[in-house]
Amino acid sequence: MKEGKITLFFWPTPNCYKVSILLEELKIPYDIYPVHIGKGEQFASSFLELSPHGKVPAITDTLDTKRQISVFESGAILLYLAEKFNQFLETDTTTKLDVIQWLMFQMGNVGPMLGQAHHFRHYAKETVEYAIKRYTNEASKVYAVLDTQLSKSQYLAGTDYSIADIAVYPWLRPQKLQGQDISKHPNIQRWYNSIRKRPAVQRGLSVMNEKIDRSGQKPEGDAWQTLFGGPSATNTSKNQKVNKP
Repeated sequence: MKEGKITLFFWPTPNCYKVSILLEELKIPYDIYPVHIGKGEQFASSFLELSPHGKVPAITDTLDTKRQISVFESGAILLYLAEKFNQFLETDTTTKLDVIQWLMFQMGNVGPMLGQAHHFRHYAKETVEYAIKRYTNEASKVYAVLDTQLSKSQYLAGTDYSIADIAVYPWLRPQKLQGQDISKHPNIQRWYNSIRKRPAVQRGLSVMNEKIDRSGQKPEGDAWQTLFGGPSATNTSKNQKVNKP
């Protein structure tokens, strides 16, 4: 029997879903430790020891390890887990290098560009037409790149499903808030539908379902300031504690 456990520090965001989906695909038992980003719990001094930039997700791992290992940044967590369990990274028909390249494309382009489009179209207090146009156009470019790649292969890195697919999928779910329409990209649509049907993906997306605000309302007041207001919000929360499991 394996000793120890993996704990996922989590809030329902695309980057956190990447990790919960992978853990479900790996069939590895794990604990969820909620970090309420609207209340600033990500800036607690104890959490900053795990994730210096105050971003979720992070994990701690004592599962068959000599000491507790902590990992921050969602891409690094996916790589760590895929390598530890030797799954979803490399196969006879999908190379590790191709998987890493498309994982880095998600980290450097999919997340940042789609996130900015989402922010300026939905969350920003003021309407900034330049930013809306710029990031909606950048999001459109990202979708075009993905559609072209998926016209060449079943999955992003080749024949086999990998952490590259796991990393990208959660970011495409709020497509309309990014000013996009997957139905106009037939290769993405085919890929998206196949991933959405995976039982492990459905389980990974169900984590903390009860915490998701489905009202469509934007965060206001302290919650908005904490999420988007800059360093002043960070400084007010550093003395909070997130007890490590």
